[in-house]
Amino acid sequence: MDQTGDLLLETPVDGGLTTGAVARLLGVAPTTLRSWDRRYGIGPAARQDGRHRRWTGADIAALRNMCALTSAGLPPAEAARTVLAGASAAGTSSTGPSRAEKPGAGASGVPAEPRSARASRAPGPLPVGRALQECRGLARAAARLDAPALDELLTALLDRYGLPAAWDEVMMPVLHAVGRKWETAGERYIEVEHLLSWHVSGALRGVTAGRTPAPGAGLALLACVPGETHTLALEALAATLAQQGLSVRMYGADVPARALEDAVRRTGPAAVVLWAQSRRTANPTLVARLDALEWGVRGARRRPVVCVAGPGWAGRQPPGARHLSGLSDAVDTLATL
Repeated sequence: MDQTGDLLLETPVDGGLTTGAVARLLGVAPTTLRSWDRRYGIGPAARQDGRHRRWTGADIAALRNMCALTSAGLPPAEAARTVLAGASAAGTSSTGPSRAEKPGAGASGVPAEPRSARASRAPGPLPVGRALQECRGLARAAARLDAPALDELLTALLDRYGLPAAWDEVMMPVLHAVGRKWETAGERYIEVEHLLSWHVSGALRGVTAGRTPAPGAGLALLACVPGETHTLALEALAATLAQQGLSVRMYGADVPARALEDAVRRTGPAAVVLWAQSRRTANPTLVARLDALEWGVRGARRRPVVCVAGPGWAGRQPPGARHLSGLSDAVDTLATL
C-alpha cells in the first residue's frame, strides 16, 4: 500500500471509514468484514447514527491482524479470539496492536521464531497438520485477492521448507483446489486462480535469481507440448534443477513441434522434458520425432533422452521415453543424465 493509503488508515475522516472503503484498502470482501463483525465481534467500536459502520484506525489495525492470522492458516474463529485477546491485554475494546507493534510477531502476525532457529531449520517434508494449515492460509489469501499476503506466505514457505516440499505439499494442492473450485462455479473464481498462479510463478523464479549452473552440467530442455498452456509444474522443475546447479532452458507454454526440434538441434540437450496436462495434448508422435534427432560430428553423434511428465501421459508412455512421476523423481532422473 502506498503512503497515502497508510495515512488514510491512520487518520480516517468524518469519524471513520466506511466498510466499502476498508474492504478496498485491505483487499477483503465487504461481506467478509460484516461476517467477522457479526460472528466474532471484530468490528468497529462506534457506528454512525447507531447503525452504519465507521472503522477507525484502531479498528483497521485489528482487521490487519485478523487478515494476517487467517492467511497464516488459522481458522477465522481462532484468529478472532487471538485478536480480541490481544485487544483485551492492551486495554482496548475490539482492537489489538498492529503487526509492527506486537512484540516478537513476524510479518504474518504470528509469533516469529528466533533468528537462530530459522537459520538452522533444514528444508524437508511438512508435518501433516502444518501442511494443512499452510494450505488453508494460502487458499484464504488467494480467495481474498490479497497479493502482498501471497508473496509473504510463498516466500516463507520456500525459505522454511525448501522448494520440493513447498511445491508438493502446499502450492500444488492449493492450485488444484482453486482450479476445481472455478470449474464447478462457472467463472466466479478464475481471477483467484490467475492471481495465485502469477504469484507462485514469481516465487519460483525468485528462488533461482542470479544462480549460474555448475561447470560441465548437462542441459535439460523443458517445454509444454503444442496446445498445452499449463506451465507451473515445469517452472517448479526448472527452479529445482537450477538450485542444484544444473543447466536449464525453459521454453514455456504451447511450443510448436518445429520450434522444439530447432531448439534441440541448436542447444544439444542431454534431456528434453515434455509436459502434457491432458490426454488431448499428449503427443506420442512428437516424442518419436525428438527421440530420433541427432547432432554432432559424424562418428560422435548424440541424441537427447526424451522424458514425458504430467497427467496427460498417464497410461500411455510412448516408446523410448522416460516417464517422470513427480518433482522429486524428475530431479533425480535428470540429475543422472
